[in-house]
Amino acid sequence: MSDSVKINAFHKVLIANRGEIALRVIRTLKEMNIRSVAVYSEADRNSLHVRMADEAVCIGAAPSSLSYLNIDALVTAAKLTGADAVHPGYGFLSENAEFAQAVTNAGMTFIGPTPQAIEMLGVKSTAREIAIKAGVPITPGSDGVVGSNYHEVARKIGFPIMIKATLGGGGKGMRACFEEKDLDRMLKTAQAEARANFGDDRVYFEKLVLNPRHIEVQVAADNYGNVVAFAERDCSMQRRHQKLVEESPSPFVDVQTRQKLQTAAAKVIKAAKYRGVGTVEFLMAPTKEFYFMEVNTRLQVEHPITEAVGGVDLVKMQIQIAQGEPLHITQEEAGKVRCHAIEHRINAEDAAHNFMPCPGTISEWVPAGGLGVRVDSHMYCGYTIPSYYDSLIAKLIVTAPNREQLLKRSKRCLNEFVIEGVKTTIPFHQKILAHEDFRNGNIDTGLIERMMQENESKK
Repeated sequence: MSDSVKINAFHKVLIANRGEIALRVIRTLKEMNIRSVAVYSEADRNSLHVRMADEAVCIGAAPSSLSYLNIDALVTAAKLTGADAVHPGYGFLSENAEFAQAVTNAGMTFIGPTPQAIEMLGVKSTAREIAIKAGVPITPGSDGVVGSNYHEVARKIGFPIMIKATLGGGGKGMRACFEEKDLDRMLKTAQAEARANFGDDRVYFEKLVLNPRHIEVQVAADNYGNVVAFAERDCSMQRRHQKLVEESPSPFVDVQTRQKLQTAAAKVIKAAKYRGVGTVEFLMAPTKEFYFMEVNTRLQVEHPITEAVGGVDLVKMQIQIAQGEPLHITQEEAGKVRCHAIEHRINAEDAAHNFMPCPGTISEWVPAGGLGVRVDSHMYCGYTIPSYYDSLIAKLIVTAPNREQLLKRSKRCLNEFVIEGVKTTIPFHQKILAHEDFRNGNIDTGLIERMMQENESKK
């Protein structure tokens, strides 16, 4: 290791998150012999991540605005417990530049990219500009934020277009507009949603790619200019821009296209002078042409399938990079496809009633197991799911040597997984596996909506 490499080994890390992802980080910290500090709201007092951590601090009342989104409370908890670093998990403040800066100002390390990188890539119109300079293809669209000349810009791009909140995420502040007569109405709705969720109603326009796949590439970059890109994840199985099933590698992507995706992702990351683990997202047309969408400057919910295919611990990699270590993996190693993997997001929702959230108490909890099976969850029998947060209760991650075996194993696991006391999306995942288009790999971002329409027409 070079003399210029300075390692700042962590002794204690505070996890500024809850539930499954907090538990995931705690487990890696234990393996690295680093003490963990959990934070929790009053509603999460009995959560498993609180029990598993070395220390735990209550940071406020149940609403996330009074706890998990409270920057002052989180920084104070980190200071009081003597943490020398903070891991943000995903969601909440994980892509908040102000939080990253507050952690840094308090003399601690933020386990993630710099506040400047978060801010720069968090503004999607700026991220597009970075991609253009890096020579990465983007969907035709407005040059940054659209001011008042909405109709003129939209006509220039050509309908259909996608209206997107500049500071958007999670499908919020997005509307598809197919004809100019609907532009004003769609624009008003997107802006109102963006204002409510992000406090900013600025938007930009992109050409709407019909029947696309949502393909993303996991990347890692250290402080010394080294960047690696892993095999792609296919996240096309979505409902209202919320992912339900992800798999890697994509059944649609060939070796040559995979290499092009990895090269493009690495170019964007290098151009942004990015440090840490992140994800570059693309839209892929039926022709296999792909276009840059955005960079997620955090760990993704679906990171376990890349861990399986890439043979790595991405949380450990995040921590090592934040400590100042160079990457311990080459691009050749990172790019290998070691197996096929799929993740089913199990939510406490009633799919038969428009995916209505179903908080309540778990009366029976028998997770799937066996060869090639991983379940990431903070659930246990007797646990009461709060109504204040996201409805994700488990991630079922299945691996196999090939996709055919993967689907058989997934079917077995979903049939084996028993959750009683609340409604879950397991039956819906079983329908997805049974659908001919999914089995054949004929997937795009509209498949789930078409499945639901098919179900309605059969009633």
